[in-house]
Amino acid sequence: MRTPREHGGGLDAVIFRRGGSRAEWIDLSTGINPWPWPHPAPLPPLPAESFTRLPDGSAFARLETAARRFWKIPAEAAVLPAHGASALIALIPSLAPPGRVAIDPDTYNEHAAAFRHWGWRIVPPGDAAEAAVFIHPDNPTGRTVRADDIPELSLVVIDESFCDTMPEKSLIALSRRPGIIILKSFGKFWGLAGLRLGFAIGHPETLAPLAERTGPWAVSGAALATGAEALADTGWAETARARLERGARRLDRLLEAAGARVLGGTPLFRLVEVADADLWQAQLEERRIHLRRFSRHPRRLRFGLPGPDTAWQRLEETLAELGDAG
Repeated sequence: MRTPREHGGGLDAVIFRRGGSRAEWIDLSTGINPWPWPHPAPLPPLPAESFTRLPDGSAFARLETAARRFWKIPAEAAVLPAHGASALIALIPSLAPPGRVAIDPDTYNEHAAAFRHWGWRIVPPGDAAEAAVFIHPDNPTGRTVRADDIPELSLVVIDESFCDTMPEKSLIALSRRPGIIILKSFGKFWGLAGLRLGFAIGHPETLAPLAERTGPWAVSGAALATGAEALADTGWAETARARLERGARRLDRLLEAAGARVLGGTPLFRLVEVADADLWQAQLEERRIHLRRFSRHPRRLRFGLPGPDTAWQRLEETLAELGDAG
């Protein structure tokens, strides 16, 4: 059985504890785009064979072509899609003999859990290690890394799950180097987390054993078709980035007016520090608003962006009450 770890989401557990129905709650605990592709239009219909046939080579090829164009993937690098970036994270540590892996203890915790499962020892960044993980931009701080920061090791993971809001920062050019794996998450930026689609991008020899582990049909026909369509929609992506930037600035203003100190984040989520996180959480949950807490940093909170105007209004009213109480 999988060991539960701290994440956003988990709204069912909050509802069990606090009451209400899902329709009443606003979930700001994740960093998923609240205006999913192809917002504001509905999702396009899928061909029946996406559900009735095993995915064939042409469907995978179409998705790979769209991915290469969207992320400007070097010709020397291979592209491996899977049912979510988390599925790849769970397998990557098996690609090299266990040793020491450098991972920031405050970053996204699935990487450390996966390496630990495969027998690796987690060490802090800067310590001697045979492997390293970089979240770029970091979740939850939003910190980025440069190509010069990436060491020459036998295995390096660069998780760019939130980098599609800032494509100019991508380190995709490094994917031609053996030993480096760049991860891309479809669910975050395109807002379709339930589709379960992610990508590993790297040197063909580095990805070959990972492809063996994921198997021949690691992506559903529906995900292949939807992913190819969405990745080809570059006009939507440009509009989405501008919308998310505006939303992040608006959210910062609301949080700062209520007395929070914005520490960082990305256009998909904001990390703040408050004087009394318990009070903030209780006040927000009374108004059926769910957010992300951190046990290692009890004064920190992470907010995703609301989507509908009604959600923004409820959040603004609740934060105003918190500001008045402070």
